Amino acid sequence: MSDPNNAQVPSFDNRDPNSPGFWDERFDEGFTPWDQAGVPDAFGSFVATLAGPRAKNVLIPGCGSAYEARYLVERGASVRAIDFSPSAVAAARAQLGAHANVVEEADFFAYQPPFTPDWIYERAFLCALPKARWADYATRMAALLQPGALLAGFFFIGATPKGPPFGIERGELDALLARDFELIEDREVSGSIPVFAGRERWMTWRRA
Repeated sequence: MSDPNNAQVPSFDNRDPNSPGFWDERFDEGFTPWDQAGVPDAFGSFVATLAGPRAKNVLIPGCGSAYEARYLVERGASVRAIDFSPSAVAAARAQLGAHANVVEEADFFAYQPPFTPDWIYERAFLCALPKARWADYATRMAALLQPGALLAGFFFIGATPKGPPFGIERGELDALLARDFELIEDREVSGSIPVFAGRERWMTWRRA
């Protein structure tokens, strides 16, 4: 993802975010401006509102370093965190330590989790995808989630001239998801890291 502060950016060979190599280069160089290096407050607040089995099975696509996966596992959830970048998977497994087995190297668009997800956590995954993949994202989310299950997390609102992050206009997001999902929560968040500051909203979409 681009650096909003125009800091010195390493020279990268791969310019295609559809390629695992694009992300491998950035993890290998330690250039990860999208990485919160911890669990966002809004995430913790949302988890605290979930009762019983509503968050039993959680899928985290494009998991990056997967801090939230550890948070969930330590609270008794069944978690699968996936990424198609081998370097991202290595970073996540190192971070998770004894829980490293919840991380898999996989392509979200072909992946079949070992459980039926109660919640798919969105965190910098949609905005990592070029616009041409957005319809595929919506289709796959709808296929993985049963009625009543949740797609919830941070959405990066407002078009960007280039990316990643690839911002989406609010009307586009509604059109993308409204066929299969009902929006039940939409709120501003605080404490965003610079690359997302002022553009993130926590949204909870329920599978219709």
